[in-house]
Amino acid sequence: MWRKGDLHLLRDMRHPLLEPRQAGLYRNIYAPSAVRVEGGWRLFYGAWDGIDVYFDWIYSVFTKDFIDFGARETILNNGVFMHVCNVNALALAEGGFEMMYTVYPDKHDRNKPAYFKSPDGITWNGRSAPYPADYKDIVKIDGYPDYEDADVNGMNVIFREGDKLRLYFNNFRKFGKVFRAESQDGKNFVYKGVALECNLVVNDVKRFEVNGGHCWLMGLHMNREGLWYSLSPDGDTFSPEQPLLTHAGPEDLYIVALGWVTDGNRVLGVLYGAGAVPELNRNRIFARWLQKRVVFTSEDGTVCEPAGAVGPNRQIIRIPEGVNPRGALQVFAENGTTPLGNPIPIKNAATAVLRLVD
Repeated sequence: MWRKGDLHLLRDMRHPLLEPRQAGLYRNIYAPSAVRVEGGWRLFYGAWDGIDVYFDWIYSVFTKDFIDFGARETILNNGVFMHVCNVNALALAEGGFEMMYTVYPDKHDRNKPAYFKSPDGITWNGRSAPYPADYKDIVKIDGYPDYEDADVNGMNVIFREGDKLRLYFNNFRKFGKVFRAESQDGKNFVYKGVALECNLVVNDVKRFEVNGGHCWLMGLHMNREGLWYSLSPDGDTFSPEQPLLTHAGPEDLYIVALGWVTDGNRVLGVLYGAGAVPELNRNRIFARWLQKRVVFTSEDGTVCEPAGAVGPNRQIIRIPEGVNPRGALQVFAENGTTPLGNPIPIKNAATAVLRLVD
């Protein structure tokens, strides 16, 4: 399905899914990173989340289902920097979290990746939230040429394999490649080479078990109207990028970030930061959900497709006025074309609430 590019992605009907708070002067929310935790997900994101200072900070919010969201928390403020943003977060096996994020400026007036972790989601790098970012948090990449002059802005993705932490990154000053590095402590990395040659920015990488092996999934963007992805069997070298989605309307025309939403070995969908203006300063967080395709065919011959999704496990089919609500539902797989079973007779689709059980 992923290799063929046949993906039935439904737009969340809340478009956007998440907006910045309205109290403050600066409102620009993007750079999502969703981490599976007990009872739901903890969504980390970078933003001006309705604040009165012109600094990007890192925030988080809990959701059990991407339908309702809890109280928002400030995790990290800019500290000695002007901005901290573009977070990529992971859950630690022993509990807590680790993250890579972008800071600007370093002492060479460049963007750089920085690392911090928490044993409990409350204390970060040894201090209670909000943690003030510091120069000591910037990571080193031994063996990567001209790292001091590299501009690594919003392209700092991590993936943990036991004691080893992988880092995938780009460099705007030598653009056209996604690079990779490895570390034992999250701070001191060793350069390993090129993972993918493309003029796109890496924003998230996940790994899944498939047929006794692995499939790695990389998400990419370029501040334009679309998103892309790339696959790999080993996480070292990725295949040429493929289109994932394009914008749904003028409100998400400029897509600036993405984060996969996963549950165990499943991709549930993708969150992405986007806005309507090329200045990239009025962003919101939007969602597309990878769902089965459910089609209602009325006895009068009218075919009704899903209008959209509400979270990863719900979709809405609207029956227009005047259409006979009696008919049948056909369920297709997540590729949108493979039928799953026979059509299901429906007496009144206009009022039906149905649950599909795998």
